[in-house]
Amino acid sequence: MYTLIVKPDRTYEVLIDNKKVDGGSLLEDFDFLKPKEIRDPALSKPEDWVDESEIDDPEDTKPEGHDDIPKQIQDPDAKKPDDWDEESDGEWEAPMIDNPDFKGEWKAKRIPNPEYKGKWEAPLIANPEFEDDADLYIQSKMAYVGFELWQVKGGSFFDNILVTDDVEEAKKAAEEALTFFSKEKETKDKADEEERKKSEEERKKKEEEAKSKKADDDDDDDDDEDDDKTDKVKDLKKDEEEKKEL
Repeated sequence: MYTLIVKPDRTYEVLIDNKKVDGGSLLEDFDFLKPKEIRDPALSKPEDWVDESEIDDPEDTKPEGHDDIPKQIQDPDAKKPDDWDEESDGEWEAPMIDNPDFKGEWKAKRIPNPEYKGKWEAPLIANPEFEDDADLYIQSKMAYVGFELWQVKGGSFFDNILVTDDVEEAKKAAEEALTFFSKEKETKDKADEEERKKSEEERKKKEEEAKSKKADDDDDDDDDEDDDKTDKVKDLKKDEEEKKEL
């Protein structure tokens, strides 16, 4: 249950379930009015203003031979294939690989700029377009209520919207709504619990069926194995009998 209270002193409060969670000034937290002060539009940044906080170190120099190190070199471990034919394949060259000694493009290290003056901003002056409004809290022409939402789970719905100039009436209506919502929540929680139990029972039933099927399959395999053993014993006895007859 959300409640917004706008007061004659141009402050506001936000309540959730009749408990204050936020509040502040309509003048400071919203842009109902034009600002009291603005940056002087007649002034611009001086030409000699330095707003670069860091510069290249003028004493840092590039190491000798830095530019002589190539980015890639021929693979020293590569060998010409045994079936390489220079007449048809051309002169063999080892493939190129990244040079482990390559250090990239050289850049001087950065140091704080001793002439840095900070970020330039024009000074503040009174805004000639500013008009105060002592009755800012009064919205006599309000005809709509809007919601700006961000949520990670769908299914939200809104009802029981009340607009009134009586704070106590709003709080009373909120308490009544909370009682109603509490009963709705109990009903929903009960239904969710029953659904959870049903799903759990179905899951256990499927597990039992799977175990039973596996046991049956194992028994079938044991029976087949016993049959094989019996057949082998019969074959051995038959061979012994045939040998005796001979």
